[in-house]
Amino acid sequence: MIQFFRAAVGALLIAGAAGAAQAADSISGAGATFPAPVYAKWAEMYKAQTGASLNYQSIGSGGGIRQITANTVDFGASDKPLKPDDLATNGFIQFPTVIGGVVPVVNLPGVKSGQIKLTGAQIADIYRGVIKRWNDPLLARTNPGITLPNLPITVVHRSDGSGTTFIFTTYLALKAAHWASDVGASDSVSWPTGLGGKGNEGVAAFVKQTPGSIGYVEYAYATLNDLTYTQVQNKAGKFVSPTAAAFAAAAAGAKWQSAPGFYLLLVDQAGPDAWPISGATFILLHTNQAKGKSVLAFFDWAYKNGDAAASQLAYVPLPASVKEQVRKLAWSKLK
Repeated sequence: MIQFFRAAVGALLIAGAAGAAQAADSISGAGATFPAPVYAKWAEMYKAQTGASLNYQSIGSGGGIRQITANTVDFGASDKPLKPDDLATNGFIQFPTVIGGVVPVVNLPGVKSGQIKLTGAQIADIYRGVIKRWNDPLLARTNPGITLPNLPITVVHRSDGSGTTFIFTTYLALKAAHWASDVGASDSVSWPTGLGGKGNEGVAAFVKQTPGSIGYVEYAYATLNDLTYTQVQNKAGKFVSPTAAAFAAAAAGAKWQSAPGFYLLLVDQAGPDAWPISGATFILLHTNQAKGKSVLAFFDWAYKNGDAAASQLAYVPLPASVKEQVRKLAWSKLK
């Protein structure tokens, strides 16, 4: 698994295709590190059927948006959806592929996954540099019975433009007024403190090698790197652990049918079992481009055949009704 993970999250050549009639096509894409493991797995599976390839650069959502805007790739990938006006201005089609969760991960000696409980306001204060040590009384209050180590907290965040950061900071802005006013929610913010890592993989590496650290990564990176995750308090006031079921609970009430351009956020959703830092990841492509049909055909195949692989990596497949919406909308807009 670790070897697969390492292969999946750099600038990598992964198998992809555009259907039997277009089997010779190769496709290029760039962007989000959030879905890189599942895109690599889907494409690996499909190569056996077609022999076509996808050169996907896992460079972060900001880089993916820039590259598709500049027409240097066939599709961009972003965890930060573009609003309908931005899609219209750029002549883009946008559609979701899978749903996952952003997870706080820590490196604390003697602490196991799920033992530490954090509220959104506490995470915001850690990332603002207000809570500086792990045995802070505010953290002890939500962790009775847990011996919190007397260690300084090393904050780790993304250094690149990131949809994972957009999901994470959107959540913090909802839970902490100081964060909303002083830092805000975006794919790139002015961090008050901490170390920057490139991509989900960079943040995971920093946390793994730095005792006392905390970072945020997509759940697949936490599991594949054997990182210790925390529980987080959700909108219902319950502390929950990150699981595929918790991500699905966050998406259960999603109204995709009334979301123009599929612009929809899944942060801080209601429901007792919902993971509060959940989100979908999206594909962007031009309505008028040479390989648009090849891109759509590959993801259509993934919709039909890739759910089991996505679930194995703890992503949540889209409902069948949403997949059908994508098929109708995307194909109708492609020129």
